[in-house]
Amino acid sequence: MARITAEELRAIFAALSEIMEENKQYLVALDSAVGDGDLGLTMSQGFRSAAEFVDSMDETDVGIILARAGMTIASKAPSTMGTLMGTGFMKGGRAVQGRDFLGLDELTGFLEAFLEGIMERGRCRPGEKTVVDALQPALEALKAAGGQGLPLTEALDRAYEAAAAGLEKTKDMVAQHGRPAYYGEGSRGKEDPGAAVGVFLIKGLRQGLSA
Repeated sequence: MARITAEELRAIFAALSEIMEENKQYLVALDSAVGDGDLGLTMSQGFRSAAEFVDSMDETDVGIILARAGMTIASKAPSTMGTLMGTGFMKGGRAVQGRDFLGLDELTGFLEAFLEGIMERGRCRPGEKTVVDALQPALEALKAAGGQGLPLTEALDRAYEAAAAGLEKTKDMVAQHGRPAYYGEGSRGKEDPGAAVGVFLIKGLRQGLSA
């Protein structure tokens, strides 16, 4: 049965770094439409630094690895999204600290704490056109998969599909936070850049688990 250990986390962060780099210009374009256009650059830098840090760690506690990766992202990607991602990983990591692997139940607990951290720090909720609108559906999909006894890999497939659907729905929303909120109704019809990062986060979890 698939599970996430320290070894898998190294593969996951390598995948996240690759995904953020591959989609750097896409994120820049999305962010330029409603923000300052630096999202692709900060996410690429933040996750590259996290991947390098995780790869260098001699640690088996997955919670510690995740929390320290979050600290690295917050430090190396000094931006609103860098802070939110860093906070999510730190809070999520603390929620699963003391474990040497994550199964589906533990990963669900991690993502739930991750999401709570983001919502607390960003003072945002579902429906406000943020990263939450991709991660909340992903979390619900993981919970449903757990209730059905599905394997971790299939659960992550469903979480990714749910996150992608959540991103699509942000087109119908009006931004309530940050620079995008300045555009008001002008933000409608556009995908939220933060939600796109949320989709890539779930994609990295799944892709890294297959490496």
